[in-house]
Amino acid sequence: MNRAQMYHDMTTPELRVKFADLKNELFNLRFQHSTGQLQNPLSLNTVKKDIARVLSILRERELDLPKNSGKSKTKTVEKKAVKEVKEEKKAAKPAKKGEGAK
Repeated sequence: MNRAQMYHDMTTPELRVKFADLKNELFNLRFQHSTGQLQNPLSLNTVKKDIARVLSILRERELDLPKNSGKSKTKTVEKKAVKEVKEEKKAAKPAKKGEGAK
């Protein structure tokens, strides 16, 4: 089970506690790093990513969004937006000299 799935399976109060624990851990790791006592500097990145995962899941739940299935709808939305812009530009073009009212 990957970390994201593990966090998705937690309840909201558990996630809030986990977030507080991760923030505390990040503080301690930064302190160790600044004093030169940190054994594994990559643990900073791992904790930061875990914090981001927890915050993302909390935000999804706040907005009441379904779990991300990995399929993105942004491409179809972008295609529709590009099509609308092209149609607006076409409609906004002025008539050529030979066309229109005399």
